[in-house]
Amino acid sequence: MLTKRNLLRSALLGGSSLSTLALIGCASPSVSDYANQKPTLDLKTYFNGIIDAWGIFTDRSGKVVKRFTVTMSCQWSGEQGLLDEDFTYSDGTKQKRVWTLTHLGNNSYSGIAGDVIGTAQGSTSGNAFHWNYTMALPVGDSVWNVQFDDWMYLMNDKVMLNKASMSKFGLHLGEVTLSFTKRGA
Repeated sequence: MLTKRNLLRSALLGGSSLSTLALIGCASPSVSDYANQKPTLDLKTYFNGIIDAWGIFTDRSGKVVKRFTVTMSCQWSGEQGLLDEDFTYSDGTKQKRVWTLTHLGNNSYSGIAGDVIGTAQGSTSGNAFHWNYTMALPVGDSVWNVQFDDWMYLMNDKVMLNKASMSKFGLHLGEVTLSFTKRGA
């Protein structure tokens, strides 16, 4: 017999089961999820030479706010890589960013750049590279420290796709999507 108490208990148990499923569904992927994906990404090999990239920034609603191109001059010496990036935005503005990457062993990397707060940390597995960092991003007349959750996926020896989610205080601000093409590979 269904009483109010039994209905309430069923609703609570069903609700907790749904909550558990929702949390499982929201779990973030791990770079190790891509361990068996080919081709295998070696940052030292891919980020060596000249790379051209095309990208967009979308706001939290998915609207394209800005388009840009990037030319990257990349080189490695031992365990350190230099990624010299020249950005040209759709509004005509230009920007330069120089990353210094360090291979830490065990597929782990760190990175620094002039507009990155602290040190970026990441790792590779299979065809994927995942890293996190905080960037000082100019917004109007101020600068926001924005967290990036950045994923790259090697498609073949020339092409890599990049998708980075941006947030501040845990609130999703938007995404950056890029397509890299390595010259002469």
